[in-house]
This record gives sequence, structure tokens and C-alpha cells, in this order.
Amino acid sequence: MNPMQPDATHVAVRDGRILGVGSLAELSAWGDHTFDDRFAGKVLMPGLVEGHCHLKEGSMWDMPFLGWFDRRDPQGKIWQGLRSMDAVVERLREIDLQMQAQDRHAPLLAWGFDPIYFCGERMTVEHLDRVSVTRPIVVMHANGHLMNVNTAMLRLAGITSDTEVEGVVRFGAGARSGEPTGELQEPAAMFLVIRKIGKAGLLAPMTEAGVRSFARLACMQGVTTATDLVNKLTEAECEVLESTLADDDISIRILPAFQAYHGAQGAALGAAHVSRLRSRNTDRLRYGLVKMMLDGSIQGFSARLRWPGYFNGAPNGIWVTAPAQFEADFETYHRAGLQIHTHVNGDEASEVAIDAIERILTRAPSLDHRHTLQHGQMIDGPMFGRMATLGLGVNLFANHLWYWGDQHHEVTMGPDRANRLDACGSALAAGVPMAIHSDAPVTPLGPLFTAWCAVNRLTPKGRVLGVSERLSVPQALHAITLGAAWTLRLDHEIGSIECGKRADFCVLEDDPLSVDPTALKDLRVWGTVLSGRVFEARGQLT
Repeated sequence: MNPMQPDATHVAVRDGRILGVGSLAELSAWGDHTFDDRFAGKVLMPGLVEGHCHLKEGSMWDMPFLGWFDRRDPQGKIWQGLRSMDAVVERLREIDLQMQAQDRHAPLLAWGFDPIYFCGERMTVEHLDRVSVTRPIVVMHANGHLMNVNTAMLRLAGITSDTEVEGVVRFGAGARSGEPTGELQEPAAMFLVIRKIGKAGLLAPMTEAGVRSFARLACMQGVTTATDLVNKLTEAECEVLESTLADDDISIRILPAFQAYHGAQGAALGAAHVSRLRSRNTDRLRYGLVKMMLDGSIQGFSARLRWPGYFNGAPNGIWVTAPAQFEADFETYHRAGLQIHTHVNGDEASEVAIDAIERILTRAPSLDHRHTLQHGQMIDGPMFGRMATLGLGVNLFANHLWYWGDQHHEVTMGPDRANRLDACGSALAAGVPMAIHSDAPVTPLGPLFTAWCAVNRLTPKGRVLGVSERLSVPQALHAITLGAAWTLRLDHEIGSIECGKRADFCVLEDDPLSVDPTALKDLRVWGTVLSGRVFEARGQLT
């Protein structure tokens, strides 16, 4: 991935860093050495970089999976996808029966559900009450922005028809008009439940076992550096990260992003907290990122879209952070010298973010801020042009092309806008530094699959969404190595195989530049090398 030296036969490593790249004769000039030929028949790439995911990809598997697509867990088990609401209810019934032998009242927590595949049918308390009317049940949606609960959980959380919190969905006309349906959208509504059970979602407490599970999964996918792109960074969370990642048997480098505090005093406290944490950085743990959010999920209908809005006529989404508050708090973190990653899905949210950042940079210029818009699924050419002028990067959610491309085409955006979904080609044409990502556990961790999505832009129904937005294979590989490293301000350390950088490698059985582009997702990963330490993926399974 070094354009000045695109390939070589040998690499020399010293003290966990790349000493040189070239032929055996050239590298032998460094002097006495140990010759290691274990990768002689394999292909080395830079260690893959996942610039937007969550460590909960490891610990989410402590809960049953209710997704539409088949999914592999960190131990290698395949969970079969559920293709009907009845199948979801039946799996929950089976779990409830298993739990009854131990505790008849403990909450049942599950994840990965997404109703957009069920032809407009939404889950309500009526579905979940078929499982249990006494045990609290919480079903997290795949997108992490919504959840469904049963009547017992509504009662425990104190949610009634009188609850005035945005995101509490209510029944329309009929016998139950005005009562909560059990669907809760975005943080304010979901917090009513989380404060009672404390274990659901991406902000559940960090565990050592979860971090280790994530590291095993990352090794199987060739990933050596990954984000945890929303973390409360409490002292307890930091202690788990620091103690676990200090173990030389851990095969991953993590960059946790602080979940931004808001308000004049809160943002200042948050900025000071993250700034102090940077003194505790190590090779495998890097503090310094801040995560902010503007809107929600497109397929969850909580993202903010510009005119003409949602294709199916759904009302516009939710401002997770009010635009004025976003601008004020962003400026506080920016002036503290911190790098900010902003969640924007809908094009209205993206435009609001760009407008705010432009005003902030006018008041407080910075030549290399590396602020990055995350997801950015509806950003168009003019917005990318403005982003390039402002020095903004983008990390596009290319996996959406496969997992929700048909739904965006038919339900949320319509054909025109769906064809520029995650517009990688437009971003590169405008000169915007670009990465692509999985947002695991929203979709499975796997940068080579993400690259396949960006190269082929296929949907399960066989559509090709926007041929002109396709990436070439080399461009896609850049996006999951150097491109992602740029968005994390680590491109001077990782992302390419060249002298002085960390000895991080993804070890492949196949050459990504010689296979058919449609086979990119099927490349076999042998394992990884992190700062010179070798990890075989097969050895990560337990």
C-alpha cells in the first residue's frame, strides 16, 4: 500500500517496527538476522484498520441473536437468521423456557433484530407479550438506535401513556390509541429502560471477556487496529481496557472514542478528561478521539433527511443532539485539540454538521484537524466538495449497500438517492480522505467484506446501486488500510508496509489483486502480525 514501493518479496522487522522492505539481498545488508519463512507462500498486506466499530461486537454474543442474516460469532458458531416475526418470537420463547429453570423473572435481553425486512410489520408489546407477561424482555435493533420491550419492561421502566419523552412510539387509532407500543427510538427513550437493567446496547459495561472475544474475531478478519467508537471512558472502563490490552497475547490495537458530554460545563469537563487520558496511551491503546452524534438510523426512520424526505412518507427523524448544541460543544472539543468523529446518516444531518464545522473553523482555524464524518450515507457531490475545502474526512458505511440496499431503494430513499448511497466514488473525486467501515456489531466485522461491498455495490436482490460510485480493488484496499489510518491520525504509524511503521500485517492465503473482484469477500485470512507478534487466526477459536 506504499505507492512508491507497491510490492516486495521480503520485509525486515526490528523492535516491533518495519526496518526495511525489498529483496533478501537488500535487507541482508542490515547485518546479522534471523530468517523467518513461515509466510513464504502467503501474501502480506498492512494490518487491516477498522475505523468505525464497537468492542461490544465481542460481548453482544452473551445475548441471543435475532438478526435476518446468518451471523458467525467470535467462537465460530453460525447463528441462523430469522426470516419472520413469528420466528423471532419463537426463538425468544425457547430462550424464556431455558431461563425459567434458573430465574423466572430475570430480564431476557436479545439483539440484532430489524423490522424493516418484515414488509412494514413493526414489533409491539403484543408480539413480546406472547413470550412472557412477567419477565422483562428487551430486544435491541441491529442499528443500535432502537429497541423493543414487552409490557413487563414498560411497567418496570415506568413508561406509560403519560410519558413525554421523544422516541416513545405510541399506538395510533384503535383500542390502544396513545399507549406505548414498546418501540423506543434513540438514547432519550432507550435510557428509560437502560437505567433499570444497565446491560443493553453499545454502552453496556466493558468486560475483559468481551475485549478478548473482540480481539479473536478481529484476528480472524485480518484486523490489527480498530476503534471503539463510543465509550463512556469511566475509570472502570479504562481499567478494563488498560489491563486487558497490556497482555501480549492480545492481537489488537484499540482507539476508544469518548461519548461526548454536552453543555458548556459538560463539554469542557469532557475535553479535559480525554486530554488527561492521552498521557496513558500505549502501543495497543490510544485515547484522544471524541464521538458526537446528530441524527439516528435511516432504516430505523430516525435519521434526518432533507426534502423530499423518506420515500415511504415516514416523518423526519430525531435530532440526537440539537444542532445549536452540537455546534457549541464541537467547538469546545475542537479548541482542546481533540479529533472529533460525528455520526451523520441523513443528508440533512450531514449538511448541518458541515455548516457548523465551517463556522467553527472560521472562528478557530486548524490546519490538520482530521475531523471526520461517520456513516455519511447520503452525502452528495456538493457536500463532498465543501468537506474537501474544510479538510474533513469521511468514513462511509459501505456495508449498507448489501445489508439494507434493497430497503433503501424500495422504502427509505427511493431509487435515485439509493444509487448514490455511500458515494465512495464521489468522495474520492472531490478529494476527501475516505475510509469505509462495518460499524460492528451493527454489521459483522470484516474489512475485506466491506471492501467487496464498495467494489461491487451489490444488493441481495441483485441490484447494482450506482455503478459510477464503485471503487476499484486497489482503492477499496486503500480505504481499509491507509484511508482508515488517516481518519485516526495514525497513517504515520500504520496502514502501509514501509520503513519506520509498526510491523502490523494481515496475512492472507490469496492475493486480493489477482482474484475476481466479486471474490474479494472470500479471501482466506491466515492471521495477523501486531507490532511484530504473530497471531494465527485458527488459534483464536475457543
